[in-house]
Amino acid sequence: MSSKTLTMLFYRLCDWSTGVPTIDPLIIFLVTGIVSMSAALSAGAINKLPEEDKPAFATTRNGMVTIIMMGNVAALTLLFSMAYGFYNLEWWIALLCMFISFPVIHVVIVQQMLGDVKALLLMSPFVLLSIPTLYYYWPAA
Repeated sequence: MSSKTLTMLFYRLCDWSTGVPTIDPLIIFLVTGIVSMSAALSAGAINKLPEEDKPAFATTRNGMVTIIMMGNVAALTLLFSMAYGFYNLEWWIALLCMFISFPVIHVVIVQQMLGDVKALLLMSPFVLLSIPTLYYYWPAA
């Protein structure tokens, strides 16, 4: 891409009055919710594996603490994402995504393609990026 194309794309995505990129609340909710749900479910699945089936780093005490903490951070981020969804969208959209769409996407797509360990390792940075994103785009009251 040329710099002219990137500049034009930036001007289309930014609000001229504030210079803040505008992203639809539905997109923010869906992306942050999917990565949070996927990381939380992957951490839970790794935690439930028998000792002989766990990956090498999960057999140590520090490895399991790390997995559990990442699952907890992902679960808290999922709650933050749900609050964002209930606040900015219709209530039924957030509710259906929480109990149907997010788990189905994780089980059918993410878990089948990556497995639990790779899914947790891939989604964890995105979960950490979701926290400031949700905070930044939270509407001022």
